[in-house]
Amino acid sequence: MSISALVVTDEQAFAEAWQASLGEAGLSVRTATPATLSQALTDARAVVIDASAKLFDEDELLASVGFARALGAVTAVALPVGGSFSGIEDVMEDLCPGLIAREQRDVSRISAALGRRVDDGRHRRFEYLTVSPRADALLAILGDGKTALLSRPVSPEDDGSEVASIQLGDDATSATLTLQSGAEIHLSAANVSPVSKSVAPPTNGHTPIDGAKLGARLRELRLAAGLTQAELARRTGIHRPNIARVEAGRHTPSLETLARLAAAIGVPTTHVLHEG
Repeated sequence: MSISALVVTDEQAFAEAWQASLGEAGLSVRTATPATLSQALTDARAVVIDASAKLFDEDELLASVGFARALGAVTAVALPVGGSFSGIEDVMEDLCPGLIAREQRDVSRISAALGRRVDDGRHRRFEYLTVSPRADALLAILGDGKTALLSRPVSPEDDGSEVASIQLGDDATSATLTLQSGAEIHLSAANVSPVSKSVAPPTNGHTPIDGAKLGARLRELRLAAGLTQAELARRTGIHRPNIARVEAGRHTPSLETLARLAAAIGVPTTHVLHEG
């Protein structure tokens, strides 16, 4: 049974564009008008809200997005060109991180992101696994965007020799590392548990990514590229105050947001994670 997505709009063209793209992401799509949102939002796991709909002013839009989020739906918002909702853009970015559409080309990217985020099993799959820039650890990125540095040795079979190859399983729930010594290490994504800064320090060899260091690294790379925060905001569509919050270490971005920032600066995402 496919996962349901709800498109909230009063424009047929908007509904058709998102229906096609969300369908490609594997979601079944229903439509509703802003006035019927509360009745229509029953089993929908993903919601796309057209902020250009006639009913919406800042208060109505904020209430609708907040209502969808309160019911547990992963929510995206398509903002109109012209900054008519500039007073609540910061709140929108916090409510819908990485899911703010500002132009037509954002539709396919955000549809794909919604498809990933409503997948209940994504936290049990590796998105990326590599030797980290810090040679004594592995960098694991899970399907839900969470990250962890896994200090070596990661298992009794890990003899400390260099990693010769990393092979993800067909479903990416597991990985096999072959060491230069010939030893093999088998890792399960389900056993990689990134630790947030709000809990006690880890005791299982996992090291959380530090938001303050990440922000400082991002600022360093931005300045090295000769970019202002305003220019980076223009290139990414991310509101400049939100970029400032990330650089100041007051907010740790999602993997998708970090990837957008890194691409706009012109460096790989893993280069931002490298502490330098």
